[in-house]
Formats: sequence, structure tokens, C-alpha cells
Amino acid sequence: MSLAIQLGVVVGYLLVALAVGLVAYRVAGATAEDYYLASRSIGTLVLLFTTFATLLSAFTFFGGPNLAYQAGPEWLIVMGALDGVLFAVLWYVIGYKQWLIGNRNGYLTLGEMLGDRFGSAGLRALVAGISLVWLFPYVMLQQMGAGEAIVGLTNGAVPYWGGAALITAFMIGYVTLAGLRGVAWTDTIQGLFMLSIVWIAAVWVLSAVGGLGAATSSMLAARPEFGSFGGGLYSPAFIVSSAITIAFGVTMFPQINQRFFVAKSGAVLKRSFTLWPVLVLLLFLPAFMIGAWAVGMPIDVPEGANVLPVVLNEYTPVWFAALVIAGAMAAMMSSSDSMLLSGSSYFTRDLYRPFINPDASERREAWLARIGVAAFATLAFFASLLRPGTLIEVGDTAFSGFALLALPVICALYWDRTTRDGMIAGVLVPQVAYLTVVLSSVLPLVPTLPRSVAGGWDIALGLMVLSAVLTVGVSHLTAPTAESDASRFAVAGD
Repeated sequence: MSLAIQLGVVVGYLLVALAVGLVAYRVAGATAEDYYLASRSIGTLVLLFTTFATLLSAFTFFGGPNLAYQAGPEWLIVMGALDGVLFAVLWYVIGYKQWLIGNRNGYLTLGEMLGDRFGSAGLRALVAGISLVWLFPYVMLQQMGAGEAIVGLTNGAVPYWGGAALITAFMIGYVTLAGLRGVAWTDTIQGLFMLSIVWIAAVWVLSAVGGLGAATSSMLAARPEFGSFGGGLYSPAFIVSSAITIAFGVTMFPQINQRFFVAKSGAVLKRSFTLWPVLVLLLFLPAFMIGAWAVGMPIDVPEGANVLPVVLNEYTPVWFAALVIAGAMAAMMSSSDSMLLSGSSYFTRDLYRPFINPDASERREAWLARIGVAAFATLAFFASLLRPGTLIEVGDTAFSGFALLALPVICALYWDRTTRDGMIAGVLVPQVAYLTVVLSSVLPLVPTLPRSVAGGWDIALGLMVLSAVLTVGVSHLTAPTAESDASRFAVAGD
């Protein structure tokens, strides 16, 4: 009976999300701008929570508590304080300027914006192609998280592939119907629900183990080092590397970067990034601390299992544990549906239209986007069955890959002297180098290259510096092309 309750709650919650998508489909317009950007009509609450829910992924709900359980609660500082604040700053530096430019020129994607500024279809395709490459492991991450969540919730009664298949099927059905309008509506509901439920879960667990003091004392008795800052995994190199690569990577995620285009006014965008650090801390505090407190609880967390479902199964009723996992899976779906929607726009707008069918109708483009969603999600599902690393490892790979795009984009937004050749060099060379490092760990007969150097500094940080040096250096050595037009980015704030 408990298994039926667990699966009933999970599937029921996902069906509610699908119903919202159906409503959105009925009111959506037929244009690409409406499908991808909800006609740039999003207000503060929805923009804040659709961005929030889009980042509520398996990396947050399972990877984060797992890392806090293994290494200590400092992960809250890395993700909550440092990245919450740093991403808010980047939201202003990159996002607000993008909104001003996109609102004036009608851009739908980052590649479209850069390609038009530099008069280069090649640059447009390069940015889109790189984004799709790194988007693939992050979509796969959500499917891995869903599979592991269902295994943990049902104590293995439902296999890993079943959970991964469940979320894949729902997100394909949802995205092909809803577009961004439905995604944003559902994200708002899911974000509010998950924020509430994770706090209720923390209070429930604390009550069951004797309160905050008892939970903290048991944690420190089991792992005294959790009571001091730094040490172990949390070296300065690890903290700084993680904070920078994650925050800069998030700004370049297609599903986040496109959110910079959708606000209905500049005031909406400004209010959203101002409130962001508070919202992030409100979520990460209970989720990560449950993972840290778990080291002092009399529970058995199997090797490779996620700690959050184990704690909930032990200290909360079956229906509530299922509700939390359902919410977490919905959060993964919120991330996945946004990724698939943005990925399809990058494919159709930046690859299909410029190189295959420039005269494609809006209707043809919309249907091609839906087919692309299904194909991309299905391929990611099969890749997730191979389980290529932990949730943290897979997520970190994607963050770093996207982070390498950030500094060239900032140069393009703020430095008129940036040239097409400078952009191509600054984007392409670091990406090839990083992809070589990543693939060296999986390709046979190829020496494995280190992902970190000199005591834990992520190699991606050095490649970010290289991206800026190449963009600026090559731009100084080359002349702007006749097709480039810096005036397209000359906008004034409101």
C-alpha cells in the first residue's frame, strides 16, 4: 500500500503540472516569440520564480544535501551566500543589458543577438552549438536525479530507469504543449510549493530528532570537523572555483539566459535580481542542513544513495516523503522543460533557420522545435542509464562549460572594439581545451588530464581568463568586419 501511495502522489503531482501546461497551450499565441519568450510579458513574481524553479534541479535537491552529508555544511556558503549574491550581480551586469538590447531588437536567443551584432552566422552557430553540447549533460542530470529519487523513495521497488523514464515522458509531453508561458506558470507554482515543503520537511525532521540543538549536537559528535569553517574538501581553491564557475555558468545556461529577454519592463528585471539572494538562501538553508544533520542520525545511507529520501523515509510519514520527492521531481522537470525549450530555440533559430531553411514559416519552426525536444530528451535519457558520474560531477561539468562563454559575452556587451575574430577565438579555443580535458577521462588510450591544479583550483578558471585574454587580444589585432554593427548594442537604461 505504501508503494501505491508513494507513486500515486508523485504521478498525481506531475499530472497537475501537465494540466497547467494544457491550459497554457489553449491561451498561447502561434508565434515563436510567444512559444519561446511568452511574448516578453512576464512580471516580477513569475520571472523570479520561473528562474528560481528552473535552477531547482537534481543538483540542488540531491547533489547539494549529499555533498553537505559527505563534506559538511559549508556547501551552504558556496551555493547560498556566494553564488546567490554573485549570480544576482551578473543578472544585472549581463541580464539587464541583454534585456535592453533584446527588447529593442527583438532577439530570442544569445546566439541570435551576438550573430547580429557581429554580422556572423558562424559565431551564432558556434554559440548555439556549444550551448547544446553542455546542455545535454545537464538534462541528463535531471533524469539521473529522478531515477535515484524514485529508487530511494521506494527502497528499490521501482528501478532507476523507471524514475528516469517517468520524468522524461512527462517533460516531453509538457514542453511540446506549453511553451514558456506554461513553463513559467508551472514554475511559479512549483517554486512556491517546494520552498514551503522543504521548510516543513526540515521542521518535521528536527521535531522527530529532538530539535535544532539535538540535531546539531549529534552532527558535531559524529563529525566534529563540521563545526569549523574550511578544511577537507572546502579549501579556498574549491570554494572560489565552485562559486565562480557555477555563478558565471548559470548566466550562460540557455534556460536562464533566455529569462533575461522575457521581462515586461526593466523594473521587473531589477526587482527580480534584487530579491534573488534572499530566495536562494531560503531554499538552500533547510535542504543542505538536512544533509549535514543526517550524519548524526541513526540512519543507514547506502553507498551511492541520496541522503534526502533516506532521511524523509525515516522521520516523516510515507505520504509526506512522497510529496517532497514529488516536488523535487517537479523541480527537476521545471529545469528540464526549460532546458528543452531553450535548446529547441537554439537549434531552430540559430542553426536550422540560418543554414537550412531561412524562409521556414513560424508554424514549421514550432513543429520542428517540438520534434527536437522529444529527440533531445530521449537521447539524454539513454545516456543517463549509463550513470556517467555523480550528480555533483555531472552538474559541475556543465557549469564550467557554460562559464567559459561569460567573459567574451561581457566584452561584446560593453566594449565596442570587440571584433568577430576576437569573439570566435575567445569562445572556441577555451571550449576545445575544456572539452579535451573532459573527454580525456572517458576516452580509451588517452591520458587523463587534470580537472583541477595547484591544490584544487578548477582548470575552468584558467580557461575563463584565457577566454578574456583571447577576446581582447585578438580584437586589438583585428579590424571590425563590414557586417559588424556596434550600434545594435548601444542602448540606454530605463
